[in-house]
Amino acid sequence: MSQIPEIRPGQSLELLKELHILTRDGKLNQDSRRKLKQVYHLYRFIEPLLAEVANRGGALRLADHGAGKSYLGFILYDLFFRHRDRGHVYGIEQRRELGERARQLASRLGFERMSFLGMSAEEAIESPALPARIDVVTALHACDTATDDAIRFALRKGAEHIVLVPCCQAEVAAALRRGKGEALAATALAEIWRHPLHSREFGSLLTNALRCLQLEAHGYQLTVTELVGWEHSLKNELIIARRTGAVRGNAAARLEAILHELRLEPLRARFGACGPA
Repeated sequence: MSQIPEIRPGQSLELLKELHILTRDGKLNQDSRRKLKQVYHLYRFIEPLLAEVANRGGALRLADHGAGKSYLGFILYDLFFRHRDRGHVYGIEQRRELGERARQLASRLGFERMSFLGMSAEEAIESPALPARIDVVTALHACDTATDDAIRFALRKGAEHIVLVPCCQAEVAAALRRGKGEALAATALAEIWRHPLHSREFGSLLTNALRCLQLEAHGYQLTVTELVGWEHSLKNELIIARRTGAVRGNAAARLEAILHELRLEPLRARFGACGPA
């Protein structure tokens, strides 16, 4: 049992040191405490989804998009996969140097069922290094359009569960600013995003609303909630999608109507159809 109450029982202290969450002498500073709390809180949502797939006797394949230094992937593996005889974690990250460091760490720790792929989401969709089907797709603070890339990957791979914590959604806000003059002439609602700060905040909210409609149009049931308290992170929205096959009948039409009303048609391809290959 760990001497530090914030650390979950069974968690490898050596892993936390390697991830620089713990200092070499086993201390936990305030910044690391916040980071660990976020990942643990997310683990509470992901664990039952993994257990659901595992209990059916499936292969249990998880892909973590925009993996960065792979904090989430390593902690998921350590707490859940390491104690089972099946299951694989794939970390997908375009910055190849981060993937190489993660690969070396997994080798040192004996985490044999972890793979790290230095490629884009588009490359990952077609890559023979990944299986044709992925059970669970995660993206923790994948910035801007990287969350949309993770969604596209998940749809093409027929993921049963998708867990997203979006971050830094700039593309929609930029499109709102470009069409602001025309929108102000057409509707008073454009006052919502007239000021740059409001463009950013409304753009973030709108981006996630469009993502939710996209997923519902592909047969996913959604839960949208907070990851942790706002005092720990401003990038705090958590979207959990479960594939049921039951398409929300008006989701695609609503998505299209919003794009049209807000003059965001150039972004249609990003939020459009993209089903299993």
